[in-house]
Amino acid sequence: MDWFEKLNEYFPIQEMKSKQHMETLLKEKSDVYYKDEGDEHVLMYAEFEEFIFIDYLYVAASSRGKGLGHQLIEKLKARKKPIILEVEPVDYKDTDSAKRLHFYRREDFKHAKSIGYNRRSLATNENTPLEILYWSPNDDNEETIYQQMRRMYEDIHTYKDEQLYGKPYQKAEEVLSYDQKRKTDDIFGALKETNK
Repeated sequence: MDWFEKLNEYFPIQEMKSKQHMETLLKEKSDVYYKDEGDEHVLMYAEFEEFIFIDYLYVAASSRGKGLGHQLIEKLKARKKPIILEVEPVDYKDTDSAKRLHFYRREDFKHAKSIGYNRRSLATNENTPLEILYWSPNDDNEETIYQQMRRMYEDIHTYKDEQLYGKPYQKAEEVLSYDQKRKTDDIFGALKETNK
């Protein structure tokens, strides 16, 4: 199985970029977008001057629980920049969603409760609400994380979208919102409910 097949098998279709999109990013944005691939993992990420965005992190089932995911995250943390990623809300029918959240909680990621993120999937045409998790070595506030997320969305997610998909992704202001009074449960709190 090649790297894309591994990702495609593991992540929900509404969260996947096309292989062509990722290959275009790797080629045309090679100073920002990277692939770290091994027999047991695939890590796709964008590294900007001020922050890192994890696009996809896959660890083979046979290697889970052996510290490989932790090593990959530690390698990124060593760069001393905030690390941001998107996760789907806990789906009680999908144990992988809970496992992913457990993993990021163990890695000291926080839930950005002030940031709303809801985009329409070009693959399924369904609204896909996601939550933002982040780790920051300098305790950056959520407004800073929001601005970084907007930059990533515009530079990575929507890169050549019309050319690659035949139609554009939604604009950043339609997808991302920042509201300090946003009423949302802590996604890690919802995770605790799954353990009862």
